[in-house]
Amino acid sequence: MHHAETYFNLISRMDGSKLRLTSIDDEIYQDFEESFPEIDVLHLNENLFKSPEAKEKWRLWINKYEKRVKEFNFGSLIRVDARDDYTEQNTMFGVRMQFYAIEIARNKKGLNDALRK
Repeated sequence: MHHAETYFNLISRMDGSKLRLTSIDDEIYQDFEESFPEIDVLHLNENLFKSPEAKEKWRLWINKYEKRVKEFNFGSLIRVDARDDYTEQNTMFGVRMQFYAIEIARNKKGLNDALRK
């Protein structure tokens, strides 16, 4: 929860497009967009994360970053809807690489900008 609160405080106060979450944000973003074009990062469909097929696809994608991203598979809270804060209804559990992929995409697309207004 501390990680989620810290991150939300950052995106509530600064332009997300200037925020770097990893040293390879651009690579993660490009790989995510190519690997998961069906995911709408504005409002996540949990079935695209939780179904058996999705879990396998994500597992393969996440493991590519094992030696490149620290704590790549740590548990993380992920906001379902980019327009809202972390709440019980707006939070799902994932791993750090999923969090990075979603939030890097949201920042690059300006979807977190409304949180500053």
